[in-house]
Amino acid sequence: MRSTCLLPLFLVAIGSAHAQSTIDLPALIECRQSVSEFAALAPVVNDPLKAVALGWRPLPQGNLFMAEYQLNTPITVFGHTSDHVAMAGGTILAILDMADPRPLAKQLELEVGYDADGKFMAGRELVSRDVNDAKTGEALIESVVLGVSNVKSHPGKTLAGCTYSLDQPAEDEAAPAPASPEAPADPTPAAPSIQTPGTAGT
Repeated sequence: MRSTCLLPLFLVAIGSAHAQSTIDLPALIECRQSVSEFAALAPVVNDPLKAVALGWRPLPQGNLFMAEYQLNTPITVFGHTSDHVAMAGGTILAILDMADPRPLAKQLELEVGYDADGKFMAGRELVSRDVNDAKTGEALIESVVLGVSNVKSHPGKTLAGCTYSLDQPAEDEAAPAPASPEAPADPTPAAPSIQTPGTAGT
């Protein structure tokens, strides 16, 4: 298990440096980017006026764990069109008009983490690599996880997107404890202290 996720601090530290960069929203949602590109979203989340300047209209918060936006120009992700996106911690999502998330999860070859009582979660880690902090030289682990889920606050919708995290290696990482059969590991982790959209409202 990894220690506390450093991504929120990382975003604050370098987000403004990337603020003027072109944000490739479909690439971010489809996990075709890295933590550094994701950091370009920090100014958008922190300043609604910057979101509006990008063509994102902040929406009333329908879920306490997500900041939602309506896009002036729809995007195409995973073969589906959407003008509705959300952010939660290190996660960027497209909210799709799909009542059943299972076909998309199967298409993306994701591992099902939970499927019961109307709740579905699936995910797959695409990137896990060692990196070093450019200033301190500290060893970190960058992770990029693709996920598909649903949530009670958005009935008839599928949430699909990517979680970017930057963590310190755990001391016992070389010999991780086996997962309990009664509690399988969640394949779509997000930043600690921020509940993922896939679990919010359950």
